[in-house]
Amino acid sequence: MVSASTVHIDLWGRDDECDAIRRLLDHDDGGALLFHGPPGSGRSALLAYARRWAGQRAVLAGAGVADEATLPYAGLHRLLDPVLDADTALPVRQRRLLRRTLGGDGCPAEQRLALAAAVRSLLAAAAADRPLLCTVDDLDIGDPQSAWTLAVVARRLRRLPVAMLLTATAPATVDGVPAHRLRPLDAHECHAMLAGLRERPPVAVATALAALSRGSPAALADLAGTLTAAQWRGEVPLPDTPPVDGVLAAAYRARLDRLPVPTRRMVLLAALDPGDDPATLVRAAWAAGLTVEALAPAEAAGLLRTGPGGVTFPHPLARTMITAVAPLADLRSAHLLLAGTLAEGTLGRALRHAIAADCPADMLAAELSAAVDEVPDRAAAAVVLRRAAELSPDPGRAAELTIAAARCAWTAGDPEQARGLLRRLTAGPAPGRADLLRGEMQLRCDAPAAAVATLLAAADAVAPADRRAALLALVRAGEAICVTGDQYRYAEVARRAEALRRPGDPPELDLLATFAAGVGATLRGDHARGGPALRRVVVLGGRLAGPALTPGALVCAAAAALLVAVDGPAHRLAGRAVELARSRGELSLLPRALELRAVAEYWLGRHEAAAETAREGVRAARATGQHVCAQVHLGILAVLAAVRADRDAALARIAEIGDGAAPGSRPDAYARWALGVLDLIDGRYADAVARLSALARTGTGRGQVLVQVMATPYLVEAAAHDGGRPAAALAVFDHWASSTASPSRRALAARCRALLAPRGGPEAEREFHAALRLHPADTDRFERARTELLFGRELRRRRRPRDARAHLHRAREAFTLLGATVWAERAGEELRAAGESVGPVRRGPEQMLTGQQLHIARLVAEGATNREIATRMCLSTRTVDHHLRNVFHRLGVRSRTELARLLS
Repeated sequence: MVSASTVHIDLWGRDDECDAIRRLLDHDDGGALLFHGPPGSGRSALLAYARRWAGQRAVLAGAGVADEATLPYAGLHRLLDPVLDADTALPVRQRRLLRRTLGGDGCPAEQRLALAAAVRSLLAAAAADRPLLCTVDDLDIGDPQSAWTLAVVARRLRRLPVAMLLTATAPATVDGVPAHRLRPLDAHECHAMLAGLRERPPVAVATALAALSRGSPAALADLAGTLTAAQWRGEVPLPDTPPVDGVLAAAYRARLDRLPVPTRRMVLLAALDPGDDPATLVRAAWAAGLTVEALAPAEAAGLLRTGPGGVTFPHPLARTMITAVAPLADLRSAHLLLAGTLAEGTLGRALRHAIAADCPADMLAAELSAAVDEVPDRAAAAVVLRRAAELSPDPGRAAELTIAAARCAWTAGDPEQARGLLRRLTAGPAPGRADLLRGEMQLRCDAPAAAVATLLAAADAVAPADRRAALLALVRAGEAICVTGDQYRYAEVARRAEALRRPGDPPELDLLATFAAGVGATLRGDHARGGPALRRVVVLGGRLAGPALTPGALVCAAAAALLVAVDGPAHRLAGRAVELARSRGELSLLPRALELRAVAEYWLGRHEAAAETAREGVRAARATGQHVCAQVHLGILAVLAAVRADRDAALARIAEIGDGAAPGSRPDAYARWALGVLDLIDGRYADAVARLSALARTGTGRGQVLVQVMATPYLVEAAAHDGGRPAAALAVFDHWASSTASPSRRALAARCRALLAPRGGPEAEREFHAALRLHPADTDRFERARTELLFGRELRRRRRPRDARAHLHRAREAFTLLGATVWAERAGEELRAAGESVGPVRRGPEQMLTGQQLHIARLVAEGATNREIATRMCLSTRTVDHHLRNVFHRLGVRSRTELARLLS
């Protein structure tokens, strides 16, 4: 028996578990807790924390020992040995049974409960003078007889001054005892732990280590202890896995060594096969002369779980560690088995050539390229290509295959796997292709500013051998420039793309080069050159077929269509890109395609459809790790809510963007546009002008020029109220709108000119009439209604109430039909000011709720729970609760049943 001390222990991400330990130890009425989790999750550290928090308690400490797993009650003997002298206080029968069992004579099955009672009595006797803390680590590793007995005792400690803490890999080891699953640490907790272990690393290094460790405290500690100073500073690439000689690797190695040989082979096959098809593992096992039943000991040990959907591992790092500690011969054998099982047809032949040493590199590259294009499941292709890279004896060939595997992983929506594969590369034969992939992930995921330099360097590196890849890198660099707000740099992209153009280029290359040239000209205001180029891109996009028909090419065509304001073709091209990305498994492009479709729906006046598309974009971006794209979609949702005067929803979306959006970036600009619209609606005209004017610095090419162009009608309206004249912004919008063939853009330009025309003069009325003639009758009813409202207000202020009322009636009717209640009320106020007696807008549920609230209410009426609603709408459950309380208050209902009845 040992005494407790008060030494401090740092535990990150375990506040709830520490609270539970303190609550248990702060009272003397007894009890037990079980902490379970995979190796390296911090179970032993929690027991050490408890022993140091025990205060005046006596402490008994034990642990399961693998070498004694076949010796009945060996674990119980080691735990109780310090207090066996206290057995004199036990009844004679209990004392004899306990002594006989711990002496090696065993315990008859019918007396196992009596033995547990004797152990409980012994612990109570040991706690007679002062309370007792009993800790047993790795209960499931030792002998099962001790584990069963201690589990029985743990359930019967009430009213005794004895606290018992147990740890195990799986909760099934001990039933009936309060259990705490040790979850992986989140990114913030990983950063804090790293800073506590060594000097705080750069944020990029800390983020990479958090992803590499998958939230395992032991993995983080092993990495922090083995990284060189240069690696810690981010100057040298990080390893792919935690060190194989670290504490975590030793824990996994020990657990695997205790398994039968067939089980170890099956566990390795399962770890190497992340696919969703259980038949793959069954076929590989059959080829090795094994059966899936061999996994049973591993499942009993808590290493994995089996079910109808296949094999799953309790911790995301388990697969990595199992493969990392496997002997090289076993690893190669498992790779070959799975490669032969997975790869059929063209891909199978290419993989067999990759493994062979005598395959010419050019033949392999061509064969792999053709093979991967034929495989619809990019995730499966990534797995197989990674295996081929690991098996290839040629370092150059292995690097090519690794890059191809990383590209497939990224395309399938797994940037973490792609980054891990790229980290394996040293000085490979194709640094440009690796940089092209890195740049794409920086653009979409976390660092669009850094992506510009990465992608430009990639374009230079690959241009001599692959002009298509170079043009693609330039187009991606241009996209990164637009996302960050440095549009003046696009001229360099356009110049480089033009240098790569050749006469007679195939359609896809022609599309990419023409797109870069058109965007470059448009951003510098040269619409005479930019417009025709971009319209040619739209035509080329519509004619693509065969291998040239890719989601990436369609995305370029859709973006070009939006820049020349052909909204219908833009919507069709973006929709086709979405369908193609889904059908081909190219999930990395899905968020961008959805973004363009949402913008097209905004211009078409389909605000509800745009919001649904943007919500889908948030889900797709988050599922594929594209944080920047998720913020862009949240910004679009904020703007759509603000335009519809839904303040709560707009502010909620802006809050979700948070501080993560860089100042001047596209998500930041969308958020400021939404706030500017809310300022306009609330009558804070000077604030609205200040916000919307700051979106871009006209004439410098800095800031979000394209977002400001979209926001210009609101900027002009706010300035008209405030007495200002945003001449530069209006000139840019007017010049662009007049270069297009879009009636809706020209209508908005005419409305802007009307608002800034001299009050009371004929120019304003002439421009308003022009705007109403130009507004399409079949699309964009919202903007037409806003023009009617603004024109009616202008006529009323010019003391022409009879003329004003016709426009205001049409505006009020349109807003009511569209469900834009706030705008309908504004039109009603103007009508009353014009002498018309109108009642309040008919306020059914659709009019009394904001768009967000109405969506939530309808989901509730369909029977969805708050958690299901939160998942579908990408909100927190707390936000859903808040909105639902407001729904109940506004509609005067008190239950979900009443709400469903009202909406029906």
